[in-house]
Amino acid sequence: MLLHGVVIGLILVALVFDFLNGFHDAANSIATVVSTRVLTPLWAVAWAAFFNFISAMPVLWGGELKVANTMGTGIIEFESLRAMGSTAVLVVIFAALMGAIVWNLLTWWWGLPSSSSHALAGGMIGATLPALGPSGLIGSGIFKVSLFIVLSPIIGMILGTAMMVGTTWIVKGFTPAKVDRRFRKLQLGSAAIFSYSHGTNDAQKVMGIIAVVLYGTIWSGQQFHIPFWVVLSCHAAIGLGTFFGGWRIVKTMGTGLTKLQPIGGFCAETGGGVTILALAAAGIPVSTTHTITGAIVGVGATKGTRAVRWGVAGRIIWAWIFTIPASAAVAAVFYGVTRLAVSLAGG
Repeated sequence: MLLHGVVIGLILVALVFDFLNGFHDAANSIATVVSTRVLTPLWAVAWAAFFNFISAMPVLWGGELKVANTMGTGIIEFESLRAMGSTAVLVVIFAALMGAIVWNLLTWWWGLPSSSSHALAGGMIGATLPALGPSGLIGSGIFKVSLFIVLSPIIGMILGTAMMVGTTWIVKGFTPAKVDRRFRKLQLGSAAIFSYSHGTNDAQKVMGIIAVVLYGTIWSGQQFHIPFWVVLSCHAAIGLGTFFGGWRIVKTMGTGLTKLQPIGGFCAETGGGVTILALAAAGIPVSTTHTITGAIVGVGATKGTRAVRWGVAGRIIWAWIFTIPASAAVAAVFYGVTRLAVSLAGG
């Protein structure tokens, strides 16, 4: 009975992280549509939260949860962790979540759009190392996640630039007023695409963590998979987090990097959303933050390098570099403290 209570408590902590993921990453979904004044902030977060939630629906008709499986069994040796027993699983996952939560809150306070995905991956690495040693980590999975720290913003930047160049060519005969009017409407669609991709990618990461908790403890005799109630819970949590929003980061993403018009917002959101959906289909847990930042920079750069505030971009990149090691360090500390507390309690 006690074990079940602890498992439920840890699932709630995971959902808190999912909520904070949406809260922290709300800026990614709404910054461009707010900065171009297509939607007010309240309507923008409601729009984004709705599409965060409905991105769960494809699972009903057989959609795969590749990112969830990568996070659950592709970064740490799940079977090795499960073999250590329920207590080890609970301590490792608790420490991993706390490492990610603390780093997310710090970067939110600093107004930096860091990656919740990489914070969670770093937390898992930092908590697993003292528990299982290097053999408890899956090098290929960590390499894949780390590689796309670099590749996802580059892909987003390329698509954002290509979208902006192509779209500008298509509307070259239109008056500026007509372009602005048309793309204010179209940006509702591009914001929906990006918010949908955000839910598809980011909610799955927490699903994988919850599945590790369940199948590493009370369901240890069953085969690893993601129950649909977990899918709905994670999408609801991230949608609520997005609705309550992270306004400090909205300013950085919406106006700090470059000045966007509706046509630019449309191109950045579409380029970023397409990138994330494609990589999620491949099971790669990328950062929506990195991707939309790259797309915004790509759109801004079409106006010339001076249109991008490279000092702001540099601060963001440093946050990216430090995310995995910083969250790993915090998680390792939490693991040590929690493991000591459990030992003193006789666990």
